Amino acid sequence: MLDVNNPYNGKLIKQIEINTTEDVEKALARAHALFEDRSAWLPAYQRIEILERAAQIMTDRVDELTKIAAEEGGKPYADSQVEVLRAINGLKLAIEHIPQIKGEQIPMGHTESSANRLAFTQREPIGVVSSISAFNHPLNLIVHQTVPAIAVGSPVIIKPAKTTPLSCLNFMEILKEAGLPEGWCTALVVDNQDAEKFVTDDRVNFFSFIGSGGIGWMLRSKLSPGTRCALEHGGAAPVIVDRSAKVDTIIDSLLKGGFYHAGQVCVSVQRVFAHESVSAELAEKLAAKASKLKVGDPLDPKTEVGPLILPKEVDRIAEWVEEARAGGAKVLCGGEKMSDTCYAPTVLLNPDDNATVSQKEIFGPVVCVYSYTEKADAIARANALPFAFQASVYTNDLTDALDTSNKLNATAVMINDHTAFRVDWMPFGGRDASGIGMGGIQYSMHEMTREKMMVIKSDVL
Repeated sequence: MLDVNNPYNGKLIKQIEINTTEDVEKALARAHALFEDRSAWLPAYQRIEILERAAQIMTDRVDELTKIAAEEGGKPYADSQVEVLRAINGLKLAIEHIPQIKGEQIPMGHTESSANRLAFTQREPIGVVSSISAFNHPLNLIVHQTVPAIAVGSPVIIKPAKTTPLSCLNFMEILKEAGLPEGWCTALVVDNQDAEKFVTDDRVNFFSFIGSGGIGWMLRSKLSPGTRCALEHGGAAPVIVDRSAKVDTIIDSLLKGGFYHAGQVCVSVQRVFAHESVSAELAEKLAAKASKLKVGDPLDPKTEVGPLILPKEVDRIAEWVEEARAGGAKVLCGGEKMSDTCYAPTVLLNPDDNATVSQKEIFGPVVCVYSYTEKADAIARANALPFAFQASVYTNDLTDALDTSNKLNATAVMINDHTAFRVDWMPFGGRDASGIGMGGIQYSMHEMTREKMMVIKSDVL
């Protein structure tokens, strides 16, 4: 049995059974058989009806879904509710894009050999999809890794994080209640060894992964030939603040981007490079507001910053901050454990560029502010790490906004907004060490289909 505990107080929420190797084989065999039997494929109208019913069920249970997500994941109630609403919108986006699954006409007749022919393509479901998810958005990530597959007609098997499986299992029940036939979406709570089996099996056609780079790249190296994938890893999101930016207008944005979900977001604001004329003021004002954030029980409506997912993460962050402090960083607020499960929102001014907090993804409530003199130096430092996900630029100079954005190595650059901005219909994903492929409901739907062309020779009809 697996104990699912509240990350804030450690209390047992529920015990669930861990799936076995036999369960993995059964799920793979069933999903593969469904895909191989075209008579069993779900027609588009039926997929739409199922997802519409599921969206309505979720809409009727927003509070219940919010409490489950907040209790198991530690994200404050208000933010967890936003996650639930996003998840519902994810289903609606999939419904809207099912009619857009289409091919194109291929022109013929431009050479003698292609005369009297009609050619066109259509998109088909790719086949069995296997997904491994992360803890930090326990419902919305599950939606992003299962609903696109359901929408295009591909059977999908998903492994939720073992710290946060309850939102996933509850979503499976909602899909069943909505009429999704057995086998089209299966959740497996398994150990890493069994998870690897349902990823690397040659019956899997597409692999979706959200988690650490070390595990993601390792699993990619073991995929069967022909298995396509999308990997979403972490980053160390850079922000560049130009001397023209008005500090007072950007503090709240940086505060939200840095301390949302205690910084446990792959695009959380981490490294803020501010011009030397504003860096001290920005850091001090950010620290003043960060020190007033209410840290505590995620089910308390007043809580703004919840716990870290596990106590060992609190210890890790404490070690990294102490290393930065010893290396010359000025701790403007926080810099200490509040309990075994919570770390105080922390702002560091000018950590050494070689400190761990400057080199690796913190994934905790810590924001580093660095002073720069020349913009070229700030851009070079922002681009110095192997991670490249989302970045942002704060400036009141349009030329600077465009120039800096063009020079940043990122898949997306937010101008005058924090790095963690996202809506679910935009492309979302990392490059370089931060991942491969793009998420976003309709983008995942496209990735989970493949093209087939048909050529008709018309003069023999």
